[in-house]
Amino acid sequence: MADIPRRRFLGGAVAAGLAGALLPATAAEAGTPSIAADGITLAAAADGTITVKDGAGVERIRLTGFMAKDSVTGIQRTTGGTPSLVTLPDGAQAIQVDYTLPAAAQGITVRGVFRVAPNRARLRWEVAGPATLIPAGFMLGRTVIAPTEPESFTALTRWNRDAGGGVPYETNAGVVYQETWAGTRGYFRLGGTTPAWTNATWIHAPGTAAAGGAVTEADLVLGSIRPAAGGTMGAGLPLGVEVWTDQPFSLWDGGGRPMALHAEVANGGGAARTVKLSWWARDFDGRTLGSGSVTGTVAAGSAWQQTFTVTSPSHGIVFTEVKATAGADSAFARTNLTVLPPHTYRAGRDSMFGIANYPWLLKPDAAAVVGLMRRIGIKRVRISYDGGPGLPPATLDAAGIEHNIELAGIPLGGTPAQVAAWADTNTQKAIGSRADYFEVANEVNKPWMSGETAAAYVRDGLRPVRERLTAAGAPTKVLNAGLAGMDYVWTKNFRDAGGWDLIDGFAFHPGRGNFTPDYAPPPEEWTQGNNGSYWNFLGSLRKAREVITDYGDKELWLTEAYACTKPNSWWHDTYRQAAENILLSLALAMAEGVSCVNWYQLHDSVLGKPQMADPANPEYHYGLMNRDTSAKPSMLAYATAAKVLDQATFTRRLTFADPDLKGLLFATPEGPVSILWSRKDGYLLNTDHEPGSGWFAAPEPWVDGWPTKTDVHVAAAGGPVRVLDCIGRERRLTPCDGKVKIRLDGAPRVYYGLTEHIDAR
Repeated sequence: MADIPRRRFLGGAVAAGLAGALLPATAAEAGTPSIAADGITLAAAADGTITVKDGAGVERIRLTGFMAKDSVTGIQRTTGGTPSLVTLPDGAQAIQVDYTLPAAAQGITVRGVFRVAPNRARLRWEVAGPATLIPAGFMLGRTVIAPTEPESFTALTRWNRDAGGGVPYETNAGVVYQETWAGTRGYFRLGGTTPAWTNATWIHAPGTAAAGGAVTEADLVLGSIRPAAGGTMGAGLPLGVEVWTDQPFSLWDGGGRPMALHAEVANGGGAARTVKLSWWARDFDGRTLGSGSVTGTVAAGSAWQQTFTVTSPSHGIVFTEVKATAGADSAFARTNLTVLPPHTYRAGRDSMFGIANYPWLLKPDAAAVVGLMRRIGIKRVRISYDGGPGLPPATLDAAGIEHNIELAGIPLGGTPAQVAAWADTNTQKAIGSRADYFEVANEVNKPWMSGETAAAYVRDGLRPVRERLTAAGAPTKVLNAGLAGMDYVWTKNFRDAGGWDLIDGFAFHPGRGNFTPDYAPPPEEWTQGNNGSYWNFLGSLRKAREVITDYGDKELWLTEAYACTKPNSWWHDTYRQAAENILLSLALAMAEGVSCVNWYQLHDSVLGKPQMADPANPEYHYGLMNRDTSAKPSMLAYATAAKVLDQATFTRRLTFADPDLKGLLFATPEGPVSILWSRKDGYLLNTDHEPGSGWFAAPEPWVDGWPTKTDVHVAAAGGPVRVLDCIGRERRLTPCDGKVKIRLDGAPRVYYGLTEHIDAR
């Protein structure tokens, strides 16, 4: 009975163009079936186990079997198999294993087909069976022989340029699990996987549906290469490029130092290629800091490394690209190099600067991530608890970083028992984490501006938490669930339900579309929807302050704030706009008396899919850092704001005779600080997009997007005037007759050394 669905399945696979139909072997099979190519040998044992040896004949890995999953029969593991040597339709030899399964499999069959290329094995498992198969749950079995390091996971990407222009972006190019031995490595490459489901025995290797069943394909690459090269070779791509540095986060401490940019180009084809490797490095103004090219020969299934060096500026960011070209084939990769000198922040617990989502991507390690947070001025983490993602409370305590907690899942409308169970569990978790503030859930105000859920939230979530905190005598303060946007309709219902008296601080998330942060339309003019003016920053802050004045004094918290850099999207920030808007957003928050701003988030990525590119998903693009953990200009802007506003107090808004010129004045330990900008080009960003389209050709981050420049002569306090741009680069102006000429545009700049009355008329 098992043979019928197998034949039916294999025939369907051929019809669908899947490489899997087999011809009889052309040679007699004697002893152990084996096949070999340069750098790799596969040999089958009598029980179907496949032994993988490297070019020196050293056994590295055993392929031990396969695990299928079915909604009726459940998990079905192979228990052995019969190997044979076969010839594929293209004439290549392969090892075929017809696996045995227990009777409980009820007709599910598994066949393995394994072939080789230089330094690479192509692995395929064909599963035939009922329509109840669950290919998403398939696993491949492997044993790694005497590894010198634990297995590691890397998400692979490929850089792309859109035919319509705009900035390049990454898309997924599969994943690899890396095995490591002294002097060499091995990579299991798959199209996709869930790392949390992989363990010491099984790799999660989801299948794709095919006629009569499903197919799982993977590749195994051996060699002294890096993960991206393993992915390129495993996929059989003509060329692939990876770039990296030896510095954590590609971050340097100061200027005048050699910054080494490493590149590895991989040849995944079947013949040697002559490859031209070219590179460039540009600063935030677009100046070329280094460039060049080199040519070499890369053998099939091999990789070639080169290092390019640029001298670090005293402060700032360097954008880099490396491109490989061989005939009509090309590939490229980008990363950013950053210079941020160390700085000691002194505000301590009074600091306004926090991070929203837990910093869960602990690469290269937790200590480095903590050091980076301290370097850029982060003094509070929104969510931390033992057993949760990211850094635990004890680690943050040791680093002098404060921590709160936010926990969701309130059973709105649930039974009294369900409500009590949620409140008991989560209040104890908040107390146990020693959180300063418990933010009780997140963004429960949906649909926006409807007022729904407010009363149920107070009844089933907030009040039970407050009662338990009080009963326990806990010092934990309470924040409401951070609202999506400044939803004053929900907030009124919340107040009417008694919620206002239960909180110590009012929390919301001032989302922002293609508006500058100082865009402040009156609430009665806010439009709704995903692209509505409801999503503005300063107007929302002012409305929140008005609500606090009317309802009773509370701390004001922005438990999420944003500068999303989804590529080539007019509704979101370009990389340069994000840096400008972060600096201005944080300055405006301090001017409006915000207690804490938790920026969302530390790095581009989505929890559960670590570093897997997701260009179409805005949620992926909120980080201060790129997917590869190099800095965006955003990270430098955050650090600049944290440094400038450390121990600062807001003095007043500056009002010039020209109403398009704007400014904020702060008192700091270094004297008065003015942050100045112009709105002669308006408050709307990316206005040149096509109507009805979400896409537009975003400029590169070194392109200044403000066409109108306004020169102004302002009074200096005496001595040179220091000017910082949004990423913290400094220049000095020398006064003439007690004044300096400054040039203003839409980008905010920081000025030290001006008088407190530069707006005097």
